[in-house]
Amino acid sequence: MLEQLKQKVLKANQDLVKYNLVTLTWGNVSGIDRKKNLVVIKPSGVDYDKLKINDMIVLDLNGKIVEGRLRPSSDTPTHIELYKNFNSIGGITHSHSTYATIFAQSCKEIPCYGTTHADHFYGTIPVTRFLTKKEVEVGYELNTGKLIVERFKVLDPIATPGVLLAGHAPFTWGSSPAESVKNNLILERVAEMAFAALQLNPKLKAIPKHIINKHYMRKHGPNAYYGQIKPGKKK
Repeated sequence: MLEQLKQKVLKANQDLVKYNLVTLTWGNVSGIDRKKNLVVIKPSGVDYDKLKINDMIVLDLNGKIVEGRLRPSSDTPTHIELYKNFNSIGGITHSHSTYATIFAQSCKEIPCYGTTHADHFYGTIPVTRFLTKKEVEVGYELNTGKLIVERFKVLDPIATPGVLLAGHAPFTWGSSPAESVKNNLILERVAEMAFAALQLNPKLKAIPKHIINKHYMRKHGPNAYYGQIKPGKKK
């Protein structure tokens, strides 16, 4: 079942190691088949170098296991909640990458300090509030998803494909499992550059809005011109 999606999710999880985004088993990637409303995610606590395609877990949007012999990632309820609310995403990545986690633990958003950031995230990368004691005690992972959705009430999850969980670490998403990992890697690099830039200039401010607009829109806007024209797309 969903063999192609399983393969994509498996590779995306292995890419977390390739890009040095995880330590031990501190991270997970999932993907969704929107036609069947089924989610594929890695099993909980299994080393990435030991993962096999048959280890991938298939669940419905109620969290019921449809296929798989192992326990799914403990973060599964968070992933499912995001899929339910961010209808256009196809993959989700959670990691504890160093610099993004530093910002999350510091409860600091990442303003757009440069064009590398603006090319991929449209403005500030947000941080959530802390979960309440009750939210932690009852439905911790589900409430983590609800917390992210709450933070994005007035934000576009496509223009800003990631978030910093206060005191925790980053979640990113994209059109596919691979895209969600790519956005996690970009977030980590942006966080690293922001951290270093703030050491050199503690009074650093975000770059002007017109520069942010230019760099984001030339890649993602209706008249984007960065890169090559895809087959079948008009010039």
